[in-house]
Amino acid sequence: MIGQINIHFSAVEDAVLSGSSVKRLLLSCAMGGIVGIEREWRQKDSGLRTNMLICMGSALFTIMSIVLAGESTANKGQVAANIVQGVGFLGAGLILHSKARVYGLTSAATVFVVAAIGMTCGAGLYFVALAATILVLMALQLVGFFEMKLGRKRYPMIYEVRANVGPILPAKMAEGERAVAMAQDVEQALYRMQSAILHALDSAGQRLSVLERDNVAGIERVAFTVLATVKTHARLLKELRASDAADQVVVFRDSEEE
Repeated sequence: MIGQINIHFSAVEDAVLSGSSVKRLLLSCAMGGIVGIEREWRQKDSGLRTNMLICMGSALFTIMSIVLAGESTANKGQVAANIVQGVGFLGAGLILHSKARVYGLTSAATVFVVAAIGMTCGAGLYFVALAATILVLMALQLVGFFEMKLGRKRYPMIYEVRANVGPILPAKMAEGERAVAMAQDVEQALYRMQSAILHALDSAGQRLSVLERDNVAGIERVAFTVLATVKTHARLLKELRASDAADQVVVFRDSEEE
């Protein structure tokens, strides 16, 4: 038989406890929101609302863990102890794996730390929560900045090489000397373009990983991802743009970059 647990607070106890708890919840929302703004600015899936809710939820669980335990037991962290497991499952959903890379590790780690900040707010350690928030922002912004300046950090860039290879004729139209000559010109232009891409990647020690390839009104477009340092990206971009086989080379920041 399961006994019932009756929790009763007087009006004074309820007012005091509620006032303190609301202050802790508001502070946890603020701390989670600060980290969430940084994630939102980087266009990550775990943005402002997600980090605010995780931080506030962790704080609320911590508060209720203390309240539900009461004075009858010394184990006041029984409910709060399960926050780590719950956040672990949530963080695992942010991690994606592809053939070349693993995405979302930093976002998952950020969620884990935001939950810890929420628990700290719930325990009433406001200064520690603020210090942890500042350290998280430093880790997300300043550390990455110095890594880029040192030139040791590898980061992904999406390259898109475009070349005017001429119209690709349907098979039923590929008759006659003119049609054959046009088809040969297209094949040669495609060969020069692909050879230029492969030569540039080989010289940079990179492997071709094609994301998209299509032909729009005679413009052949090949998009691929390169994971390299600043110097390697600069050298690769310079060589591709110097090639006569490509009419235009543009680069984009990978949205999955941490």
